Amino acid sequence: MLLRTKRDVVQCVASGNLEIPAEESCVTITAILVAEGRSKTGYELHIKNIKVLSKPHEISPIVINQKIVDTSIENLLDYRPITLRNEKERAIFKLQEGICRGIREFLYNEHFTEVHTPKIVQSGAEGGANIFSLNYFGQEAYLAQSPQFYKQMMVGVFERVFEIAPVFRAEKHDTSRHLNEYTSVDFEMGYINSFEEIMEMETAMLKYTLNYLSEHYKKEIALLDLNLPIIETIPAISFHEAKIKIAEAHNRPVKDWEDFEPEEEKLLSEIIFKETGSEFVFVTHYPSVKRPFYAMDSKEHTNETESFDLLFRGLEITTGGQRIHNYEEQIAKMNKKNMNVQLFESYLMMHKYGMPPHGGLGLGLERFTSTALLKYQ
Repeated sequence: MLLRTKRDVVQCVASGNLEIPAEESCVTITAILVAEGRSKTGYELHIKNIKVLSKPHEISPIVINQKIVDTSIENLLDYRPITLRNEKERAIFKLQEGICRGIREFLYNEHFTEVHTPKIVQSGAEGGANIFSLNYFGQEAYLAQSPQFYKQMMVGVFERVFEIAPVFRAEKHDTSRHLNEYTSVDFEMGYINSFEEIMEMETAMLKYTLNYLSEHYKKEIALLDLNLPIIETIPAISFHEAKIKIAEAHNRPVKDWEDFEPEEEKLLSEIIFKETGSEFVFVTHYPSVKRPFYAMDSKEHTNETESFDLLFRGLEITTGGQRIHNYEEQIAKMNKKNMNVQLFESYLMMHKYGMPPHGGLGLGLERFTSTALLKYQ
């Protein structure tokens, strides 16, 4: 008999006149713990008594007690309350818990304050039309695309803040790169000298988090046969240099000098891995035309921003950079982008009454988790 607990599947032995309950019955047992080297846990339970707390009304339509749930993606999702009971399926979300725990612990140690920002907002932080609208007592409101405005405001309060929370993007898609609701790991920090400090903070955060997983989630890592990356340093390359490097290495002309194609992210990651052994790479100084109105422009090249993306195993998982903190500069950039400044009065209040140089980032939790599991999948 196999006894499934919240984290382990324990091998049990029953003898005598004990009646074995149906699969998926909820039970408490009295048993003797016996060492057993052939068991994954190193022991087995010799059952003395079983108390059945509840029995299933029907037999499960999905077999979940094998190493993997061998069924279609449709069944996997349609029966999700059941399929998640499988050891490997639930291990993914246990690891995601570990990622959040590691991030939180690191940021607390770095004197960040955790905040909880509104998810019903008056305007979208990123601009554009990819926002979900809703009727808010007769007025139009939106689901937040990002906690950007709020976390910037809170830098003026706590200096360093973070949030792990859902955000929403109304993007019609049919790819694994997009989610309409995802969990964003955001932090924002003040009194910085350059956006490189944000990159250094993320490098330290990811290094700490991966070490945290290795220490506290050995069971899940072994179960999924994961090969977690090791971070010493993360190399950085400018957007322009990256475009040229990809074009030269693969003899392909650059079609878009304003943004990366998904294929280019994969190719750049492969090049950097061969050159440095790093599975991560920062791409810096993205063109201003492709970055939000709050992104600070570079002093030397005003068509570029003091910003970055972080690629991990061929996928962009983070976007970040330094923000504009000066009131006049922020107004000027909004006017340059033909924005209605009056709609952002509450946001601009922090600039008007004094803000330190600051910046931050947003990391997609699902993207990071799935990419860490890449070799398993």
